[in-house]
Amino acid sequence: MHVIKENTRQTIIDLSIKLFARSGYANVSVRDIANAVGIKPASLYYHFDNKQTLYLASIKESFSLKASVLAEVLQMQAPAEIKLKHYIYKLTELASEDESFRRLLQREMLDGDEKRMQYLAEKVFQEQFNALGMLVAEIDPDCDPHMSAISILSLVLYHLETAPIRVFLKGHKKEHDQVDYIARHVFKLLMNGLLQTSKDAL
Repeated sequence: MHVIKENTRQTIIDLSIKLFARSGYANVSVRDIANAVGIKPASLYYHFDNKQTLYLASIKESFSLKASVLAEVLQMQAPAEIKLKHYIYKLTELASEDESFRRLLQREMLDGDEKRMQYLAEKVFQEQFNALGMLVAEIDPDCDPHMSAISILSLVLYHLETAPIRVFLKGHKKEHDQVDYIARHVFKLLMNGLLQTSKDAL
């Protein structure tokens, strides 16, 4: 019986990720989720106290696999520049494969309340964010780790988020949508910036 309950919980999370990504937190009800799973709303509360608890669990679940893969990259026995290159490639690959995760982030940035934002920052993203900042600081000790980590994440995610409109902008090429191309471009921009910053500081 325990296995069945655990499977139900996972099914709830999996379907919730898709619903929240498509419609946003405010536009998805507990009844909507229960109907998608095929259970009664009351049964859903056996697994989650309320909609917000389920929502936060969904984002955490959506990010957890990516975090473990990225953590492996950061633990590589390699020079910091090589680790950063692999990190950017893997981040681009993982994000490009999971549209629901990207949409969840976009919607949360637009609609999230302060309490949810704080929880996600501290409980879901902080450890990975800190590790990325420390990696960049290995390359350029004079950089601002916080701003550098934000810039890396922004460069990768925004390239993917703007894909629907980029195809209509002058100069667009098919390779601009390939993971390898995006990752190489972002890495080159970052390294040029970091190396230049280091030179300016001398």
